[in-house]
Amino acid sequence: MARAALGLGVRELAELASVSPDTIARLERGELLKERTVAAVRATLESAGVIFVDENGEGPGVRLRKTGKGAAPATIPLEDLDAENDE
Repeated sequence: MARAALGLGVRELAELASVSPDTIARLERGELLKERTVAAVRATLESAGVIFVDENGEGPGVRLRKTGKGAAPATIPLEDLDAENDE
């Protein structure tokens, strides 16, 4: 859902997160993955503007960060993400 909301393809997200496209497919099917792999994909999505919403009675979900006036600017644009600015 988060990937689609950003308009990213499986291969695009995989490249940005430094994982294989098969790993993204497995994640989306709900298969168990290494914790560090899930963290890498999540960090990539969050850097692109996804906010993960915890369970609140309606179930967990995602939403996109606001853009435009009054929105918090992204600290690192998606296209500038690389190993040098990895936190």
